[in-house]
Amino acid sequence: MSTRFILFLILGLDALILIFQIDELSISYNETLLLNGNFSFLQILIKSSILLFGQNDFALRFPMIVLHILSAILLYKISKKYLKVDRNRIWLVLIFVLLPGVISSAIILNSAGLILFGLLLFVYLYENHSTSFIYPLLIFYMLIDGSFVYLFMALALFSIYKKDRNFFLFNVVLFSISLLIYGIDTHGSPKGYFLNSLGLYAAIFTPIIFIYLFYVLYRRYLTKDIDILWFISTAALIFSLLLSFRQRVGIEYFAPYVILALPLVAQTFEHSYRVRLNIFRKNYKLIFIVSLAFLLINSSVVFLNKYLYQVIKEPKKHFSYNMHVAKELSHELKKRGISCVDTNMKMSKRLKFYGVTKCNNYLLQENYSDLINSESVTISYKNRVVYSANVTKININ
Repeated sequence: MSTRFILFLILGLDALILIFQIDELSISYNETLLLNGNFSFLQILIKSSILLFGQNDFALRFPMIVLHILSAILLYKISKKYLKVDRNRIWLVLIFVLLPGVISSAIILNSAGLILFGLLLFVYLYENHSTSFIYPLLIFYMLIDGSFVYLFMALALFSIYKKDRNFFLFNVVLFSISLLIYGIDTHGSPKGYFLNSLGLYAAIFTPIIFIYLFYVLYRRYLTKDIDILWFISTAALIFSLLLSFRQRVGIEYFAPYVILALPLVAQTFEHSYRVRLNIFRKNYKLIFIVSLAFLLINSSVVFLNKYLYQVIKEPKKHFSYNMHVAKELSHELKKRGISCVDTNMKMSKRLKFYGVTKCNNYLLQENYSDLINSESVTISYKNRVVYSANVTKININ
């Protein structure tokens, strides 16, 4: 069986699972802000999809799935430089699509998926095509998202290492302009979130993979085996951890940079495995199997997350609660002939996406007690009530 066929089989199954997962989610409040808030390139992509497919969850999340699949293909192409055995490149792609952070970026509306695709596209073009593509691409990145500022910082450091004066000045200019346009959030009083940031990275990669990734980056620094992937990943990782000593860091904006180190991790693991005799390879096989098992478990938890309501005492503490309820609630309201309600701002914006607008005819108030009456609307997952609200008709004279 050809590696190309296996690759497309993996990506096809991945896309199919993600498409089925769409029905399990509702639009979140943060996603409504992205969709209806300040102008952005990602907003253009989402609104174009909605214009093409209609206002529904598939149209909302389809662009993120496309960016995810394209990112996986780019990773496979980039890894050719680092992994000589095609079978290992397939394993790398499989690990990539199973990473919890990658799964989240593939289906949730935020800039992480766009940044990851942009970084992989840049590296692929930088390593395989003329640099004439690079300069306009980086200018484009500067214009579409402020999160690429860390790329310009890393490339400026890489230029110093390569003694490329022109590329250094170019990236310093882009970095400076990005800071002027977007800035870097340093608000709030100093407070340490270093351990919190490490925990988030461990959740995004799984602990074993993150520890090994950290080890690989450090080992390559000691051996001076560093390249553009190392600079981009390491600069973002160090900067995010240093920043976390002062404030809470949006790890989702830094994680795509660190994910870029996966080919380096795979190359180091492959080399360490191949230089050893069969009798000494057992530990490496065990590490790989355990890591893959953790990935499968974590990805299963992500995809089957509604079953967690069975064991979580307080539904609102569920990690995906903010992306549940709204769609089902809109369906229940429409069944009662209610197409508009007055409720809290966050839920109102979410319901609006599903055709339930804001008005003063009905009052929707979340019920925080266990009392349920004929006026209550309840949302249940796996036979567990996760949301209850009272709907009251308001008499307007």
